[in-house]
This record gives sequence, C-alpha cells and structure tokens, in this order.
Amino acid sequence: MLDRSGWESQLLETGFLGIFLCPLWTLSRLPQHTPPSSIVIWGFRWLIFRIMLGAGLIKIRGDRCWRELTCMDYHYETQPVPNPIAYFMHRSPWWFHQFETLVNHFIELVVPFFLFLGRRMCIVHGVLQILFQVLLIISGNLSFLNWLTIVPSIACFDDVSLGFLFSSKQGGVKERVAQMQPKEAAEEQLPLRYGCYVRKVVNVSFGLLIAYLSIPVVLNLLNSRQVMNTSFNPLRIVNTYGAFGSITKERTEVVLQGTSSLDPNDPAAVWEEYDFKCKPGDLKRRPCFITPYHYRLDWLMWFAAFQTYEQNEWVIHLAGKLLAQEEETLSLMATNPFAGRAPPRWIRGEHFKYKFSRPGGKHASEGRWWIRKRIGPYFPPVNLQGLKKFYEDRNWPYPVRD
Repeated sequence: MLDRSGWESQLLETGFLGIFLCPLWTLSRLPQHTPPSSIVIWGFRWLIFRIMLGAGLIKIRGDRCWRELTCMDYHYETQPVPNPIAYFMHRSPWWFHQFETLVNHFIELVVPFFLFLGRRMCIVHGVLQILFQVLLIISGNLSFLNWLTIVPSIACFDDVSLGFLFSSKQGGVKERVAQMQPKEAAEEQLPLRYGCYVRKVVNVSFGLLIAYLSIPVVLNLLNSRQVMNTSFNPLRIVNTYGAFGSITKERTEVVLQGTSSLDPNDPAAVWEEYDFKCKPGDLKRRPCFITPYHYRLDWLMWFAAFQTYEQNEWVIHLAGKLLAQEEETLSLMATNPFAGRAPPRWIRGEHFKYKFSRPGGKHASEGRWWIRKRIGPYFPPVNLQGLKKFYEDRNWPYPVRD
C-alpha cells in the first residue's frame, strides 16, 4: 500500500520537514530570536512543487484519456471510494468534464512554477493549490491525502498575507510581533549567539541534504519513463509523487458471499453478502463520506477488483478470517450476515461490474445508487479446512473459530 499510494511517504517527508520548522528549546507560540528558517520554508515549497508537478507529468505521460481530455468522464464513478457528490458530478456534461481536465493540467503543470516568480505569484500558487485540494476533498474520499497536501501549500504565504487570521486586540499576536521586529532589527548589529550559529549550521546542513537527495527525484521527473510514489533513499525523506496516471474506464467490485450449505455447488444454496464499510456493495446504500479517515481494506479491495485473486492472495487470507468469524476482522466490515449464528461453511468471491444509476431514473426511483452486472466468479468457494495448507505454505497463522 505504501508504494501504491505514496501517502505514508508524503506523511514521513512532511513530518521530517516539520522537525526543523520549530525551535528546539521553547514551546512559546511566538519565540524570540528563532524565526523559521527560509531553507525549511523552501523545503516545504519544494515538496508541494514535486507533488503537483509529479502528478501532472505522470498523467500527461500515462493514460491517453488525460491528453484527450476525457478522463473525468470516468473518474467520479471509478475512483476508489466515491462519495455522494461524485454520484452527481459523474453526470455533468462532456464539456464540463473537459474543462475539469484542463483545469487539472493547469494546476498541476503550470501553477507549480508560480513558486519561483516572486512573492505575489507564490501566494497565488498557495491559494490555487489549497482551493484545488478542497475541491478534491468535496468530490472524493481520498483519505488524508488532500488534507496533507494542503500543509506544504501554507508555506507559500508570509506573515503579512496571513495576518488577517490573528486578532488585532491589545496584547495579541500582531501587537507582540510589531514590538519584536524593532528589537530583532537592532540585534542584527550584535554578535550572533552561540545557539544561532548552531541553528545556521543545522539549517544549512538540512538544505544540502535535501538538495543531494533531490537529484534522483529531479532526474525521474525529467525521465519519459517516470515512476510515481517512489523513494530513492531508505528513510523516504525526499520522494517522487504522482496520482491517477491511469484511469479505469469501468468499475468492478469483488463481493464476498458466505453460505451455511454443506454443498457450495448446490443450486439451492443461499449465499449471503458481506458489506464493507464504504466501498460499493449494497445497491441501495448511499455512497459514504469518510475523508480524512481511511478505510484501508475498502481501498485495497478496489485494487483487487481489477486484478486476480492470485495477484492478491491476501483476499483468500481475509476469507479464512471471515470463515473463522474472527472479531478483529469482522470489525473491519459493515455487516456480518452470520451474526448471532454459526459461521459460514463456505465463502466465495463474486466479480461484478458496477455503474452509477441515473439521477431521477428508474433505478434511482427505486432507491438504488448503483446498478450491477455479474461478470463471473472471482475466487471459488473455500472452506476453513480446505485453506489449512494454503495458510501453512505461506506461514500464516491458521484462523481458529472463536
């Protein structure tokens, strides 16, 4: 998951930069003699530059629908975990989807260079990037990713541009800053304190480290075979990012079903479905709002649906846990059709194609948010005893029924 999304790498890099943003020896909201280093501020700006430009380049170099301006025709319906806003955005006219794609390219490929065009354009960059992330938050459940991306964008603003956020009352932050500035200016003529020398050495060393670790990242951005969400150092301090380099044109889902029947091939066997907490399943369940929270299992099921279970053996591992009715595993599910009774004897995975119903249409009038059509089996019926060797071969703990 780390390499697929890059969120954890981005979280690590943002946190690493944050270590150098605040003074070490004081918890004061407005410490004297320790203004944030411009090197650290530019570290955050360099981070948002790489995040956005990497995302833009991977799109242009990836799926042709980004170049044909048609990707947004599919995105809202096929994104990992759609929300209710996406249901309606999906039905926007074609010209609006093309406009959205153009705006996306402008924000990711052009706006990042505003950082280097002076104070005003840097502020414009910050405003546009934050607004863009807010739009993504509204239209999708991309976990904490968009919230996290807002953080380095804040470094685009200086004290003057952020002054409106603070009170002007007597004794407030604004007044204290105004009192500190003349003192700081006067002390610039005095010899630097020992602590200031230490901070300068640390900040310069930090800047040199970031510059050195950025070399393979820059080369990757310039490479026509660019890779996304990758780190070239083990600590993941400076990484390369990207998102949605390819867009799935159809939404497929894996639906897990269990039965108490002795024979899974019996036509009379009753198969009951497990629902996940957020991913599409029950056709009448409204898409959820979860951002900035993240249901990782639901997200991984999205990946599994356009691959095979052989490529995602953990799905069989999950089936075994459900067969044993392990409480920790069931806590990750929205429903357990076998709650209060004996565990299922068999579990299978069924593969379906899902589409949004049309607002105001026949299916929507019946309360259905989704329409689905069966593709075929995803994995065959399995029982707990039959999975024993499968678990042993992979050194997985064999699930035991509670």
